[in-house]
Amino acid sequence: MPQPVIPQPVTEGWQWNLPAGFPPPPVPTDNPMSAVKVELGRRLFHDPRLSGNGTLSCASCHRPEWAFTDGRAGAIGSTDEVHPRSAMSLANVAYNATLTWADETVVTLEQQAHIPLLNEDPVEMGVTGSEEPVLTRIRNDPDYRRLFRESFSKTADPAVVDLDRITRALAAFQRTLISGRSPYDDYLFYDNPESLTDKARRGMRLFFSPRLRCSECHEGLTFSGPVRTGEDASQVEPVFHNTGLYNVDGRGGYPKRDRGLLDRTGNPADMGRFRAPTLRNIAVTAPYMHDGSIPTLAAVLDHYAAGGRRIDEGPNAGDGSRNPLKAAQLTGFTLSEAERDDVIAFLGSLTDERFLNDPRFLDPFAEP
Repeated sequence: MPQPVIPQPVTEGWQWNLPAGFPPPPVPTDNPMSAVKVELGRRLFHDPRLSGNGTLSCASCHRPEWAFTDGRAGAIGSTDEVHPRSAMSLANVAYNATLTWADETVVTLEQQAHIPLLNEDPVEMGVTGSEEPVLTRIRNDPDYRRLFRESFSKTADPAVVDLDRITRALAAFQRTLISGRSPYDDYLFYDNPESLTDKARRGMRLFFSPRLRCSECHEGLTFSGPVRTGEDASQVEPVFHNTGLYNVDGRGGYPKRDRGLLDRTGNPADMGRFRAPTLRNIAVTAPYMHDGSIPTLAAVLDHYAAGGRRIDEGPNAGDGSRNPLKAAQLTGFTLSEAERDDVIAFLGSLTDERFLNDPRFLDPFAEP
């Protein structure tokens, strides 16, 4: 399927406050950035009135202090249905080449926002069938009425409050969730050689080495592979990987509940392929993998060192290291305990405390 072209950044006076090394992210021409629209999006993001039953906000599954994840293996929707996938971090989401775990067609934040709002299998925000009650709650709030009018003041009818404008405001807010002031960044871009410990420096060398090959999938400014920027937004194709997490049938099979990109394309070669998540703030986003099935960073490194995960019993038993569909990078490697600690120290240096505690991203409804 052809990818939609994402135009150059449109800001209408908006000033990006970007970390060193970060270009402006792409912004669609029909959804220009503005401070009031970002504030509208922040309120909507934290407001449980946006769910069908009024119990769940976007922030329920994407908590700022955990780099906009939720600490669960599977996210829990408004009706308590457990999602088969974990909530992805939203750090630097504006740059992602694709915006879900395994769908190459979802490439703008405006597109993506419709999914959790309207999804029915599984139910997430649960808006489908409750569109009017949800919109009535928002329309009845005088602060929202003002923010919508100001956010869409250059449109034919700025007073309209609908799902399309809600998703545009959510997208504008999420474009501001930029994380780039970790100790690693201070070391690399801000002339602060003391920001990395000796352990983290050793781990950094291992991370980028041909021996471990971590950076071949977790590359670029987001540590998640190809990125889209304002300069080349339409030129980047999403990349997906099979990491040998499962091999339930000896032929590379993944559990039927979630088989990755295959479930969308029907292509057998796409079995078990998912996008690489960002490693920025990875130390605070456990558990790991698309289904949260690996609890710690140490266990993640053991998985990759083995060239795939072996499960000895149960419905998902199989040797992932023998998965014939796994990515070529997963050849395995030997890592001493000290080296493993070094790599973990480097991954910890990607934690951006400024980002996790930035008041611009926090709940505007919280008590002061």
